[in-house]
Amino acid sequence: MSQKLDNKIAIVTGASKGIGAAIAKHLAAEGASVIVNYSTSQAAAEKVIAEILSKGGNAIAVQADVSKRADIERLFTASKSAYGAIDILVNNAGIYNPSPIEDITEAHFHKQVDLNMLGLILTTQQALKYFNEQGGSIINISSLVSTMAFPGLAVYNATKSAVDSITRTFSKELAPRNIRVNSVNPGMVETEGLHNTGMSEQSKSVAEMTPLGRIGTPDDIAPAVVFFASNDSSWITGETLFITGGLR
Repeated sequence: MSQKLDNKIAIVTGASKGIGAAIAKHLAAEGASVIVNYSTSQAAAEKVIAEILSKGGNAIAVQADVSKRADIERLFTASKSAYGAIDILVNNAGIYNPSPIEDITEAHFHKQVDLNMLGLILTTQQALKYFNEQGGSIINISSLVSTMAFPGLAVYNATKSAVDSITRTFSKELAPRNIRVNSVNPGMVETEGLHNTGMSEQSKSVAEMTPLGRIGTPDDIAPAVVFFASNDSSWITGETLFITGGLR
């Protein structure tokens, strides 16, 4: 039986854990060959690969810090060597580092901006050299906080607002090449990163605020990425899809 992404090649940045891992698995389940990018979590990336392979999918893991141009170039070189031209890029890699206004430093600012914004731009720029002649799809993972700001997240909120703006701008620039650009904007999602940043208590209050009564899971988010990656969305570009359980 044919699948939505048969014979497609996808790169997913930051795909060793959380939302990125779920996206990689869902793309592979629909027939795509997936490059699972990771920065530091090699063991976690290999676990994602093992799960994809166990279900008959195709995937490789490639280490790269996508805030660094040289690493990005190496990521795409490895992708081409393994699978050839790409069809799908998911810009998922990002860092979430809460801080009250008094504690924001230059380092705090640049760490988030360099990955969440500049890294997305540089990765997209490099991807343009590797898309096939038919074009393809870019999906940027943004956030609810691009429009609904939470205290203590000034820099992170700003980077995600920028992702939405970049998505709209690139969608216009790349439409003549038949490359669609959309963003998926999750609300709070249950991930390892959520607990590592000490947001577990806040997640309870967010769940209470959410009309559907809970925070999300990575598997709530990944199907939307499959939709934007597939021909089901062939006439959609420049859009932001909020997946938040109704919280806006």
